[in-house]
Amino acid sequence: MSRTNRRVLLGLTTALAAVSSIVLAQYPSSNSQNDDSQRQSTARPSQPIEVGTVRWQRDFDAALAESGRTQKPVFVLFQEVPGCKGCRSFGKNVLADPLLVEAIENEFIPVLVYNNRAAGPDHELLKRYREPAWNYQVIRFLDESGVDIIPRKDKVWTTSALASRMCEALRRANRTVPKYLTTLAMNDPRNTALVAFAMSCFWTGEFQLGNIDGVVATEAGWLDGREVTLLKYNPELISLTQLAERAANVRCAQKMYTPESTALGRLAAGKLDSSYRMASAGDQKRQLRKSPQLANLPNLNETQLARLNALVPRDLNAALQWLSPSQRRRLDGQ
Repeated sequence: MSRTNRRVLLGLTTALAAVSSIVLAQYPSSNSQNDDSQRQSTARPSQPIEVGTVRWQRDFDAALAESGRTQKPVFVLFQEVPGCKGCRSFGKNVLADPLLVEAIENEFIPVLVYNNRAAGPDHELLKRYREPAWNYQVIRFLDESGVDIIPRKDKVWTTSALASRMCEALRRANRTVPKYLTTLAMNDPRNTALVAFAMSCFWTGEFQLGNIDGVVATEAGWLDGREVTLLKYNPELISLTQLAERAANVRCAQKMYTPESTALGRLAAGKLDSSYRMASAGDQKRQLRKSPQLANLPNLNETQLARLNALVPRDLNAALQWLSPSQRRRLDGQ
């Protein structure tokens, strides 16, 4: 099977782009299909850019009926097609994210409604749900009766924001929230922070800290002449104090570096600045490198990589829970 390798360079934050970045392994492109309801995560050739790569239904009543049979929520996109620059960007960047598309198709019944039609079923649905015409994209989550599961919300225009709404809708519908979807929800650029911990070995740091709830990404690096593990974390899920305590408990906090040079108790503090250097590619995700079948799966994001690196040596079954269905199928087929 032919593979196209690509290196993905992920910046940890815009403000600290000069400080660090997380460099992922080379991944082959995915040709796997989504066998749920005969859908797949590639768009039809004629599909407008504004609606991404999701395989949409257009029959609203049929979608409600399918929701009744499967108990899956209905994911309704009200979109302007042809649309403005923002509409095209949303389709190209958000509704084409491979893991997000997979979650939409696996966990929901996706339905597309054009919000700029003057007549027909689309126009009638706009009136039914009191949606403005020629508006920016709006996504609503409905039950089998066509009733909102969670309140309508405007300006949900990023991958993390939409993933968060999807998680909320699944919980309200008493559906299981897949772990791979939570990895997208927690990585909100508006609510992530950086900290680096010095230790005797950064391989150990990535291994010990990569599975902490609230940790978004890990990276092995150098700072102040010491080996450090750089963490991106979500302060809404774990505080800096809690993170430092967890690191200290596994002997991975000889010194802590933050952009503000924050001091906590007796833990020595330093400044996380542009003197930080990422370690070589061979030093990244060292535990995961022992399992190339996992490391080379397509579309792994930075949080999945951190979890796999921390869990594979401890509990393979727990590690596999962080993969999407298509990634699991790809792994089983190797």
